[in-house]
Amino acid sequence: MQEESRQRVTSKRDISSKRVLGNPVLYAQFLRNNFNIPFLKNVKPEDIEDVSERYIPYLGTEFESDTVKRIRLCVPGKEQEFLQEPLFLIFLTEHKSRVDYDVSMQLLKYMLCIWLDYGREMEQKKEGISHRKSFRYPLIIPIVYYEGKAPWTADRRFQTRIACGDLLFHDWVPDFTYEVVRLHDYSNEELLARGDEMSLIMLFNKIQDEVDLSEFIKLPPDKLDEMVKNTPETILDIIVSVMESLCVKIGATEEEMQECVSRVRERRMGYLFENIEKMDIQAERRNTTEARKEAQKAKEEVREAKNEIIKTQENMVRSIIALCRKLKVSKEETVKEVMETCNMTRETAIQKVDLYWKQ
Repeated sequence: MQEESRQRVTSKRDISSKRVLGNPVLYAQFLRNNFNIPFLKNVKPEDIEDVSERYIPYLGTEFESDTVKRIRLCVPGKEQEFLQEPLFLIFLTEHKSRVDYDVSMQLLKYMLCIWLDYGREMEQKKEGISHRKSFRYPLIIPIVYYEGKAPWTADRRFQTRIACGDLLFHDWVPDFTYEVVRLHDYSNEELLARGDEMSLIMLFNKIQDEVDLSEFIKLPPDKLDEMVKNTPETILDIIVSVMESLCVKIGATEEEMQECVSRVRERRMGYLFENIEKMDIQAERRNTTEARKEAQKAKEEVREAKNEIIKTQENMVRSIIALCRKLKVSKEETVKEVMETCNMTRETAIQKVDLYWKQ
């Protein structure tokens, strides 16, 4: 039951994350607000193309919750002209409370897929173009959106993931760095001041425990309402899915969830949680921890039982062989006795007799 609940939370999160990042308006807001990269400051929704699906066949279903965007970049100083090569953004969402130290390898898989696919695409347009000296593959910026409270302690350079890659052998190791947007680096006030829908979603995603919920409830209701005053219904639908995911996470009842959804629909963000009696995130985490301990204990008990059975059987084999030797039974007859008594194959019985015959 607890595992089913955990999977439901994860599934809800993945679905809502996919919807959020799949919306070009929200994605453009995210890029403009969270990166000190000049050419992303003016990115518009119409410049963003989601191309995630084309890489799933190469990467597998484990990457389904991630997104890849193809961005049209303007020529500096000329807003109506676009660079020939697009920019690709790889976006990984980490819901884990622990840091994933192998994320750089996951990003490299994406980067290789994108470059190889781009090369094939260009070859279809003009055969042999990728082999020319002037040909260039597009720029890729890898991004990790991290919702955990713990600091992101993984090194962001790929070379450090390879033994001696950043020391003696760095000339032979590919290298790149990735951007990390750590949700909890932003205060509620900072997100509130931005005033857009993506920042509201980030405020929701920040709620991890009772303290976070309490801090959210203290935010000025009128400021929260203002964030969705002119929100299109399509984006409001996405905010509803994020709210449903949050309600599952905090253990709200079905009735409480429906009330929160209704208030989102009514654009009354400042009064979302006033009737939720109790938040049980910590209880759920304790239950999950206890369940893991119980599962581990059960595994150890099964392992010990198997070991005991194996030990008992081995002692029985040794006793049969010792008795046969004492009675001057031939090795061949002893093999047959071990096979019949211990339900062993002939090959195994021969090995056991050879092992214990002279002991």
